[in-house]
Amino acid sequence: MDFEPYRAELVTYCYRMTGSFHEAEDLVQETMLRAWKARDRYDPGRASLRTWLYRIATNACLTALRGRARRPLPSGLGAPGDDPQVPLTPAFDIPWLQPFPDARAEVAVRADMRLALVAAMQTLPPRQRAVLVLREVLDFTAAEVAVQLGTSVPAVNSALQRARATLAEAGEATGAGQVGEPDDPKVREVIERYMRAFEAADVPALVRLLTDDAVLEMPPVPLWFLGRRDYGLFMRRVFDLRGTAWSLRRLTANGQPALAAYAPGPGGGHRLHTLQVVTVAGDRVARNVVFADPGVFQAFGLPGEIP
Repeated sequence: MDFEPYRAELVTYCYRMTGSFHEAEDLVQETMLRAWKARDRYDPGRASLRTWLYRIATNACLTALRGRARRPLPSGLGAPGDDPQVPLTPAFDIPWLQPFPDARAEVAVRADMRLALVAAMQTLPPRQRAVLVLREVLDFTAAEVAVQLGTSVPAVNSALQRARATLAEAGEATGAGQVGEPDDPKVREVIERYMRAFEAADVPALVRLLTDDAVLEMPPVPLWFLGRRDYGLFMRRVFDLRGTAWSLRRLTANGQPALAAYAPGPGGGHRLHTLQVVTVAGDRVARNVVFADPGVFQAFGLPGEIP
């Protein structure tokens, strides 16, 4: 009985449930272990191997999420900041949402892993979250989901309606058509222009690439800024503190463009500073979520220094 072909999709499922790449990997490992121990009780006449594994993974996720606070982004915790010079104090007691490296996700599901959408999903009760992902992303039938959750088809349909309504109210529809794909030529052009401006520490050029209501947030700092003015002022502060002549590397995360930003080192070379997950809408940058967590860097396999 071979479970490995299902590992990648189970990791993305557990990530949507928990908002943590590392926790998702641990939960899938737990799922595989539980499945191996219960392999003699698996009945192919009752469910496919894939459905059976998802039932085990769902139970593992629901157990892990019991009584736990959701994983947010800073913009989900309160109003934007109004002082780009405020001290940047990390809040390590908050279990922040993490990005997901696209190299570990199947191409077909990346559009359903947009960072803002995953953040909105964390506001749902865990069972509603499971129903939404199993039904709308993974295309399980209501009857299959009912078996996986040990409930009824009407209960599954009711939970799905409530989950849809909550996301719609939050402004995060399940379709992600307004967000540009990383390989779209127009998106690539915007990102390359942003990279050139960033590496040149050209704040006016950066600001010209932003939407009027662009969002900048920096977990684990529970602070975020809204609008081109404060975004630009904060970037000026960054360049004043960290110097100019940065080096950026392109990658993708959550089905979005991402950048590994390396700050100039005191003795030459560049040191890894942040991973930035960028949302491009039209021909402008609408959001930049900047991660400074070493655990995130490790998940993406980013070198700590470059020449």
